[in-house]
Amino acid sequence: MKARLLISCATCVAALGLGGCATGPTGQQIGTVGGAVVGGAVGNAIGGGNAIGTVGGAAAGALIGNEIGKRNDYNRNYNRNYGNNYPDGPGYPRY
Repeated sequence: MKARLLISCATCVAALGLGGCATGPTGQQIGTVGGAVVGGAVGNAIGGGNAIGTVGGAAAGALIGNEIGKRNDYNRNYNRNYGNNYPDGPGYPRY
């Protein structure tokens, strides 16, 4: 009975965990993680290996990376939806 319960719980946890991977990460998520890694490395170097410098750099890098990723997502969606709506007719170049 315990083995069946354990297997059922493990199956449910695995299904929920894999369900989170149903879509790829957004640019905002990638920017946050990348910014935290780079910011942590820079904070560690500037702070001389100090934990406060590393954590502070990671937090600042995550914030900056989040904003850059958010802007990239917005621009990508804007260009996909509105970027190719050039008017046709005389005087307008054809691309």
